[in-house]
Amino acid sequence: MTTTPSIRVRSLNEAPAAPERGYVLYWMVAYRRLHWNFALQRAVELANSLGRPLVILEIVSATYPYANDRFHRFVLDGVHHNARTAEPFAGVLHYAYVEPRAGAGEGLLELFAESACAVVTDDWPGSEVPRLQAEAATRLRVQLEAVDSNGLLPLAAADKPHSTAHAFRRHLHKTLPGHMSMADFPMSAPLAALRAQQKPVLDTRVERWPQASPALLEGEAGWSDNLEIDHRVAPVGRLRGGEAHAQRLLDIFMRERLARYEVDRNEPAREGGSGLSPYLHFGHISAHEIAQAVFSGENWTPANIAPKPTGSKAGWWGMSPAAEAFLDELITWREVGLNVARMLPHYDTYEALPAWALATLSKHAADPRPVVYNLKQLEAAETHDKLWNAAQRQLLREGRIHNYLRMLWGKKILEWSPSPQAAAATLLELNDRYALDGSDPNSISGIFWCLGRFDRAWGPERPIFGTIRYMSSDNTARKLDVKPYLARYGP
Repeated sequence: MTTTPSIRVRSLNEAPAAPERGYVLYWMVAYRRLHWNFALQRAVELANSLGRPLVILEIVSATYPYANDRFHRFVLDGVHHNARTAEPFAGVLHYAYVEPRAGAGEGLLELFAESACAVVTDDWPGSEVPRLQAEAATRLRVQLEAVDSNGLLPLAAADKPHSTAHAFRRHLHKTLPGHMSMADFPMSAPLAALRAQQKPVLDTRVERWPQASPALLEGEAGWSDNLEIDHRVAPVGRLRGGEAHAQRLLDIFMRERLARYEVDRNEPAREGGSGLSPYLHFGHISAHEIAQAVFSGENWTPANIAPKPTGSKAGWWGMSPAAEAFLDELITWREVGLNVARMLPHYDTYEALPAWALATLSKHAADPRPVVYNLKQLEAAETHDKLWNAAQRQLLREGRIHNYLRMLWGKKILEWSPSPQAAAATLLELNDRYALDGSDPNSISGIFWCLGRFDRAWGPERPIFGTIRYMSSDNTARKLDVKPYLARYGP
């Protein structure tokens, strides 16, 4: 029986399945979790229908942009959790390979696919994943499917890129209720449905790509010494990756923070947010699981949704204001980023900004700047602005910036850069190198919002900004309690 919604399944090639082969292969690239995962659920369905066991192939590449110790450690924590969680299941083999250097894993996917009845992978629209999957589709000689387990609204349920959050909310309000039944949510534990009782047998040639060692997965001292990645960006010591840590954070958020989310989320001195963005980015937790926790806490059903779409950020869910504010971030803002990543070519480039933003930035590109800082100065938090420096230090130390201050951080980089194009390049460089959710479509949305994406023109027209929404450190300090933040992230 097929339980994965067909709207979430996409064929990447025209090759047939090979039922006579030894196993179904799940090529895990983005949803690095074993729960609430439509792609894993689809792979289990195929394995059951063919009477075969399942192989989960999880490769950690050394070739992704800005590969460094911070990102690798967070991902490897998740790999370690997946390996331990999969081990007790009789019909599953989890195979983890960590590239010691760029290109070392070439040929591994093809070798696994040679013995696979079919290959299932994650339909993630961001970063390098679409290109890698398109290349794999031309090489694999067996059925290759990509399955969408990104958000509550299937990617295929939108027929265009949405230019504003207001327009996307209207689309959500009209469309999402048709994807909110229990059948539209992934199984919480898909491996429990696998019927195979024997581990798959692998080709002996796989020994060329040995599985990741326990020392590497557990993060023992010197774990990254033999990996050719950037060792200058250190892991965030107190933050561990993986499903278990994500679920623990979700539990803390639901018990201690959600009720005050609407009030606390913009205050830098308070821990008002969920902290789940890195876990969503690396696929360690599902948006469906988070949303279901909110729904349960609110005793909510889809019948509560207001009948008439308005595009408003509040009032249409039929929940408490705090829950609606959080869902607007989790669903509206996160999924409009996914929508644009799927449907707008080169969505992560300056040229993909809205026409009105490009026009006003071009008009003011030659305006004198009060001060210009180079990338090295900005990276080291060496500006005259204490609040901006504190935000940059938080990014360096913790791989994140408080959400409200990240908007200010981006606006000031526009003000201090020699051109808007240079500002965009600097924003992407710093965000993607240091932020644990860097390069995520939602993170890219936040970066380009600072330059006008998903926004509208604002008056009065100003030097440098034109009609781009303006923010200043002085105004921010008057609105918010920033003294504890400045003390915490001082030099």
